[in-house]
Amino acid sequence: MLLEQWALIEADLHEVYGLDLSAPGLLQQRTWRWLRVRILGLLSTECRLQRHFAPPEPKQPKGVR
Repeated sequence: MLLEQWALIEADLHEVYGLDLSAPGLLQQRTWRWLRVRILGLLSTECRLQRHFAPPEPKQPKGVR
């Protein structure tokens, strides 16, 4: 489940969007939709959360198809 990866989400929100979730009142001032849009947006960017759910495929040795 997505929210089970909260540590990855929190780190990525800070790195990608500059959002420090420990800032007092930040989440109280925003809607659940606002947070949801940003979390889902992480899945389409290069970040920890995206790599967790879609790890890179192993590289094939040269000459192997």
